[in-house]
Amino acid sequence: MRLPAPDRKKQLLEIAMKLFSEQGFDGTSTREIAQAAGVNEALIFRHFRTKEDLFWAVLSDRVERRGRNRRMRELVRSQSDFREVLVAIAETLLDRTEDDAAVTRLLFYSALRNRELSNRFFKTYGQEKFEMLASLIRAGIGAGHFRKVNAVTAARAFLGMIVYDYLVEEVFGVPHAQALSKRELAVELVGIFLRGISTNGIINNNGAGRKTAHASSRPAVAVRS
Repeated sequence: MRLPAPDRKKQLLEIAMKLFSEQGFDGTSTREIAQAAGVNEALIFRHFRTKEDLFWAVLSDRVERRGRNRRMRELVRSQSDFREVLVAIAETLLDRTEDDAAVTRLLFYSALRNRELSNRFFKTYGQEKFEMLASLIRAGIGAGHFRKVNAVTAARAFLGMIVYDYLVEEVFGVPHAQALSKRELAVELVGIFLRGISTNGIINNNGAGRKTAHASSRPAVAVRS
């Protein structure tokens, strides 16, 4: 069946995603992808210059669809209080789909096989998350809500909690000991994090809310467009 070029490209991305996530980069040939799509292998290279370009297109397509960085920018720019912004960011990152699990596997394959691809992915999609969180934490330090910690290290710690949480489930198949909703899990993780960096004003004793520092007192945080 002859498809318009945009539809054919979308089909190739879907099939490549499935095969790459099941077999890895080295274990999947462009010939297999072409066979699964019912096309000549040469057609793949009309859309993607190399197999590496196809692999990158699969990764970026999935990440762009989810729009997490865009959502994080909106949250960091908002004038909501620090705790609510962090909970919303955590909830956004913890909202996982089967596609997300497949992307996780792709990233592991690329990190093991092709450091250049994994570095490119981090610089394109991961680094901005660290920068946004570090900016938010610096603003909290400046407002007196957080202790004077290294903002980048704190951002890594925050993301590390979240990433490890879903890696345990997606990579190792270990379910949560407790059945928590994404919101409940986000609140729990943020509470643990804030107990470590707060100056006592931003959370109450159980980490579930703020005592002080109303939203109006929060300084704006600059993030790149």
